[in-house]
Amino acid sequence: MISIIHPKNPDKRKVKEVVNYLKSGGVIIYPTDTVYALGCDAFNKKALEKICRIKKVNVKKHNFSFVCYDLSHISKYTKHLSNPIYKLMKKVLPGPFTFILQANNNIPKFFKNKKREIGIRVPNNNIARTIVKELGSPIATTSIKDKDEILEYSMDPELIHQYYINQVEIVIDGGYGENIPSTIINCIENIPKIERQGKGEITQFL
Repeated sequence: MISIIHPKNPDKRKVKEVVNYLKSGGVIIYPTDTVYALGCDAFNKKALEKICRIKKVNVKKHNFSFVCYDLSHISKYTKHLSNPIYKLMKKVLPGPFTFILQANNNIPKFFKNKKREIGIRVPNNNIARTIVKELGSPIATTSIKDKDEILEYSMDPELIHQYYINQVEIVIDGGYGENIPSTIINCIENIPKIERQGKGEITQFL
């Protein structure tokens, strides 16, 4: 199924339909402010395992990110943020950045790696954030831009739907995506370090 949702003013009825799929353990493909992504309710292990089967990755080894609504939402799943890190995130979020932070005990057990780290995103995309707000919990997310896929699969929602039609419950068409991933900033040592330069410029704030 494909659902066309306006990127600026998401239809509440359509958003609720997507959230119902998530609450029932469904997997969605949705737009962010970078590439399209696979997502599920972060607290649903079976849905997460389904994403891993689609991506052909190990649930214990793959680096999923949490898509949150805002900074307050982030604080529910991470340990206390230092003042400089908090100020940095406040300046650039929502935006195309993934922050690697220390996870707290609210993170589901099946997410906890030995390092107890979690990637956190607050994308500058009204569809994604509205879904998260309505869901009431983060979306566990991973990019669908795989090495062995045609580039268009991560950009054109109609082509994405054709490719994943039998693998996910719903594909959200929020317009063309991009083929540039988020910039990853590691903040574990309380000194922000860019691990991957993607979309978005953050060096001026470091």
